[in-house]
Amino acid sequence: MANHASSKKRIRQTARKTEVNRKRRSQIKTAIRAVMDAVAAKKKDEVKAALKTAESTIMRGVSRGVVKKETASRKVSRLVAYAKKSA
Repeated sequence: MANHASSKKRIRQTARKTEVNRKRRSQIKTAIRAVMDAVAAKKKDEVKAALKTAESTIMRGVSRGVVKKETASRKVSRLVAYAKKSA
């Protein structure tokens, strides 16, 4: 258990940031799932829109420090390849 005021504050901050980051990671997964669903439904317009949204969501995660840059690039690259393959 934390005894110092600073360590107690650190625990509070970490809990808050963890919750926010969990939400951001969930948004990224949801955006990726939307692309997969659109590809499965074979709706080209929906795929384009979902892909654009997913890419911006993933890259926003990079700028916020939730996902590493290379990981995000890999995810976007694989999504684009998956969308192209199905088209």
